[in-house]
Order: sequence, then structure tokens, then C-alpha cells
Amino acid sequence: MRDQLGQIIRFGVVGGINTGTFFGCYLLLHPWMPYFAAYTLAFLLSMVGSFFLNTYFTYRTRPTWKKFALFPLTNVTNYVVQSAGLYALVTWAGMDDRIAPLVAAVVAIPFTYVISRRILVSRTPGPEARDPAGSRSEGHGPDGSGPEDETEERQPSRLA
Repeated sequence: MRDQLGQIIRFGVVGGINTGTFFGCYLLLHPWMPYFAAYTLAFLLSMVGSFFLNTYFTYRTRPTWKKFALFPLTNVTNYVVQSAGLYALVTWAGMDDRIAPLVAAVVAIPFTYVISRRILVSRTPGPEARDPAGSRSEGHGPDGSGPEDETEERQPSRLA
């Protein structure tokens, strides 16, 4: 339970960083293109950063090409919820199109956490899985403090 609370807190930190990255990109792109195109491009750019932050920091697992390929699926729900929210807020509620993406993003947070955890955290026993007590993550010893052995630490990431 404590480990999951840590994940939720780290997910929130990553979400804050990702939201800032997304919003900064959106504001930079917005003067050069229609708001929805700027939104989509900023979303894609921030999703790549989100993948690496969530694998390394939130779930403390290694990025792999398979996870990278599946990670956009975690954001499909996020994208749909945010896009529908953005459209509704701008078109129907008359909200400023520079602020509406932030409001829509808040609604999508719980969906994104659940789906990203399912994809990035292995549910099968092995080096990337957690034991039933939840005390272990890939590449970490039983106390969660570091690599179990030095060969694990020296192995390059499968993606980075």
C-alpha cells in the first residue's frame, strides 16, 4: 500500500511536469497554427517525455520498445477525454482556448494513472514484477533501494 501511495505521488509529480511541458509547447505553437493542431502536437511531444518520466521515476521500471509502442494506448483515453473536454469547454462553454486544455487535463488524470500502470508495470513474476507485498520493482533489491547486483546496474536500457 505504501509503495502504491509513492507511485501515486510520483505520478502526480510527473503529471505536473508533463502538464507544464504540454502547456508550454501549446502556448508556443498556438500563435503559429489553429488551437486544436497546436494542442495535438503539444500532446504528442509531451507524451514522449511522459513515457520516460513514468518508466524511470514513477514505476521504476525500464523502458522497452514494447512499452514505448504500447504507451500511446494509455494516452488514447486521456486524449479522448481531454479532446472532448477541450471542444466542449471552448465551443459550448465559451472558455478561453488558452486555458481550456488545463481544465480538460484535470478530468483525465485518474484514467491516465490506471491505464499507464497496467502497461508499464508487469503483472507476471519476473525481474520487472512486484512481489505480493509490493516491495520490489525491476532492478531493485528487496528494500527497493537499488539494483540487486552490479550487472543489472551496468546493463544499458533497452530503449534509451
